[in-house]
Amino acid sequence: MSQPSSPQPRFDVRGAVDLAGLGRPAAPPPGVPGGIPAAGGYVIDTTEETFPDLVQSSTQYPVVVLLWSGRSPESAQLAVDLGGLAARYGGRFQLARIDVDTNPQIATAFQVQEIPSVVAILAGQPVPLFQGAHPADQIAPVLDQLLAAAATNNVTGVAPAGAGSGQPEPVELEEPPLAPLHQEAYDAIERDDLDAAAAAYGQALRENPRDDMARAGLAQVGLLQRTRDLDQASVRTAGADRPTDVDAQLLVADLDVLTGHVDDAFSRLVDLVRLTAGEDRERVRVRLVDLFEVVGADDPRVPQARRALANALY
Repeated sequence: MSQPSSPQPRFDVRGAVDLAGLGRPAAPPPGVPGGIPAAGGYVIDTTEETFPDLVQSSTQYPVVVLLWSGRSPESAQLAVDLGGLAARYGGRFQLARIDVDTNPQIATAFQVQEIPSVVAILAGQPVPLFQGAHPADQIAPVLDQLLAAAATNNVTGVAPAGAGSGQPEPVELEEPPLAPLHQEAYDAIERDDLDAAAAAYGQALRENPRDDMARAGLAQVGLLQRTRDLDQASVRTAGADRPTDVDAQLLVADLDVLTGHVDDAFSRLVDLVRLTAGEDRERVRVRLVDLFEVVGADDPRVPQARRALANALY
């Protein structure tokens, strides 16, 4: 995600949701036997009062947010796994844990639909990562993609380390290596060579058509390429003035995804599918499917939009 030139929208933490329906006995607080581990190292606990500071810090280094609940047994193991990854990555991101039962307004801001959920904040923008519990070896590639996006945004600072983490020194742990073509793509993104990154991901897909990580990476790089030199104000003005212009609407949808307005992007393109036919309709469909890859299949907005697309097509 390249850094937009216009001011970034702020998180809206007004309102609240009731997550008490999880209906399980509350677990002990962090650090108490039976609860999630105590904060420390590159792991912090965040509340509604400190949330604005967390968003601000994401302009310096990526922030990974674990939205957890003591009523969710999966939360404890995920907190352990993410804490270990935070130590392994040595401050390349900060892990912020938020108890949704005591901070419901933050859950509203992130549109939480499942506990636990993991999202990121990058340059002030929310980035959905995944929902539910997953093993560490499946989470690490997701974090690698996040860090590649952070490098593109020049968000490459190191999170501060607190005391008492109880984790091994990061320098003693080695990150699992990426597949060669994925590493080539990551390196290309870090040096701002998007064409080379796209070529590497494309080759990975040709060698293994089932490489979902390469497919997602190629879609993300494609979004960065299409929006790299755009003037947001001009693009949005053109989209408003020419509601049936396919090219104008595709660019606005790209910008919406880039700036976190995913629902707007999906709705715009589903409506455009209904208004178009032939080659224009197919172009819109292909772009929408591509943006599904950018957002990620684990995001609940993707299956909803897929159903809307199917209804619009048939």
